[in-house]
Amino acid sequence: MIAPDAFVDRRARVADSARVWDLAQIRENATVGENCTIGRGAYLDVGVVLGDNCKIQNNALIYAPAVLGHGVFVGPAAVLTNDTYPRAINPDGSLKASSDWESVGVTAHHGASIGAGAVVLGGVELGEWSLIAAGSVVTTDVAAFALVAGIPARRIGWVGPTGVQLTQRKGKWVDPETGAEFREENERLTPA
Repeated sequence: MIAPDAFVDRRARVADSARVWDLAQIRENATVGENCTIGRGAYLDVGVVLGDNCKIQNNALIYAPAVLGHGVFVGPAAVLTNDTYPRAINPDGSLKASSDWESVGVTAHHGASIGAGAVVLGGVELGEWSLIAAGSVVTTDVAAFALVAGIPARRIGWVGPTGVQLTQRKGKWVDPETGAEFREENERLTPA
């Protein structure tokens, strides 16, 4: 389903099962996987790749060359940037062209979630099932299962696939919803 007032470039590849809501824009050579939802006013830049079952909320902006794995959530008005050293002009005062800079995208792995209004800087990698709190500014890579918050974002805990913060019990981290256990070693979390 593609809303009549959405703009989907004819060179974009959008799965038949995807839903693209009004005023969304999907640029050329972008790929949208099966069962994805692209919210009102969302923007997917040239060549952005979304795996299956992603949910991009209203007014989220995802700039190339971002790659989002399966089941990634991007909250309302979140921004995934791509310019490490943003400038409108060159040192000589001339207007920058696309050839005057190198874009670096965000990589979000399976199940990662980015809260409303968060900003993730280009080149950052978000580990699987990581959770970025609303309003955070992410400037460095985020480990799998990490819960990060703040400006700049820092790890404040761990989460499991349910998104619920893990609790510590007998030297392990436990998902209170499922009972799944995890081990922490060297600032990394892995299933026990």
